[in-house]
Amino acid sequence: MPDRYIKELVNYGISSGLTPECERIYTTNLLLREMHVDSYDDSVETFDDDLETILGGLLDDARSRGIIGEGTTEGDLFDTALMNTLIPRPSEVTRIFWDKYSRSALDATDWFYDFSRKTNYIRTYRVARDMKWKTSTPYGDLDITINLSKPEKDPKAIAAARNNKNASYPKCQLCMENEGYAGRLDHPARENHRIIPLTINGSKWGFQYSPYVYFNEHCIVFNGQHTPMKIDRAAFEKLFDFISQFPHYFLGSNADLPIVGGSILTHDHFQGGHYTFAMEKAEFTDMFTVNGYEDVTSGIIKWPLSVIRLQGRDRKRVIDLADHILKSWRGYTDESAFIFAKTDGEPHNTITPIARKHGDIYELDLALRNNITTEEHPLGVFHPHEKLHHIKKENIGLIEVMGLAVLPSRLQKEIFVELADALVDHKDISSIEDLKKHADWVREFAPKYPQGFTRENIDGILKEEIGQVFREVLEDAGVFKLTKEGHEAFLRFVNIL
Repeated sequence: MPDRYIKELVNYGISSGLTPECERIYTTNLLLREMHVDSYDDSVETFDDDLETILGGLLDDARSRGIIGEGTTEGDLFDTALMNTLIPRPSEVTRIFWDKYSRSALDATDWFYDFSRKTNYIRTYRVARDMKWKTSTPYGDLDITINLSKPEKDPKAIAAARNNKNASYPKCQLCMENEGYAGRLDHPARENHRIIPLTINGSKWGFQYSPYVYFNEHCIVFNGQHTPMKIDRAAFEKLFDFISQFPHYFLGSNADLPIVGGSILTHDHFQGGHYTFAMEKAEFTDMFTVNGYEDVTSGIIKWPLSVIRLQGRDRKRVIDLADHILKSWRGYTDESAFIFAKTDGEPHNTITPIARKHGDIYELDLALRNNITTEEHPLGVFHPHEKLHHIKKENIGLIEVMGLAVLPSRLQKEIFVELADALVDHKDISSIEDLKKHADWVREFAPKYPQGFTRENIDGILKEEIGQVFREVLEDAGVFKLTKEGHEAFLRFVNIL
């Protein structure tokens, strides 16, 4: 019988502040229903177990009685329903948030972030498994993460996605309709998910945290309507409207074109949080003034991507200039720098914008992006080049642009276990099927370590070299290269503004 874990979960709800003591019996009965049992012994002995252990005990019991199957996806669907029995309805969460906001925006977000972790919407015990470190580069300390918290899809989930292609509710994982949705094998459960309604630039938006929190208080701000992303003047206005309401956060947008955009281009959304990336610390290398915008500080910053930074006290003036730069960039061609606004009618130029507020100064970074492809670079000329694909092949979106690498989970075992063992044991990497793709990389960095590879130094060496690969990834994504010729090309662009 699951009595012990049911009682422990109710105790957790009460002690964490999710469930009032007066709802102990009611919550217990909700859990009995979810666990498919109709009797309960409240005198059962309990232990001081953490949430992961409690939910694991309930999942084991449910599996032993055939309520759910063995897969991770089925387990996530089920334990999300269990957590939902503990937490208040959306209207109460919204009331508490805005009550705290009336005193302080910081108090409101602190509370909501803590709430999102306590409800297990952010599975903190999984996030803790992610590998994270910093690597020093000429551009500052880049953040490197190997994502181990996002579960791999199990075979049942893959089959469900293939067989359920016509599912249209919710339309995507960013839609408002996810709040409280029970989920299915091809769509995550969101019963313990709560969304804070916002008004952004006069329209209805939602505010939530990412369940995978790649950085502190990693939030998502999304349109209340399922409408495609678009970088335009209105996007800049929305970014500044949000940070005016939450000045302790930054907010940015993925670009709106494939290859240089994010993973979800079909739903208008932004990402932000309470974190200082290396990009924010980057200093100006070249200042320039645009005629008619002398009141806006404008310059190029020292960053591997090609970034223009704007600063000013009047956000409308910053937006006006950003819109002028965007329109100029959309139509800009410089064949000598291999920048083409269009080829065969297909547009290539767009921008990744990031907005911040420092006291009374509004700041907007505009990362210039171009998604042109060639036979030599079929995934993108300004995309990680093929020699780096053994580490990073995926698109360079907003998070990477700011200096945080989100690397695939395969690297944890592939590099820090298998490759590390092979290097310490002096094996021929090129002769090992799963590791030979790393052979050229190893040959390139090995001479830097004449002392050789040992159990004591191999972890640090591999972290350093992965970080330097990410530096190269960002350099590949820069449309104006950090060379004399690239610098001159960048200046040619800003001089026509």
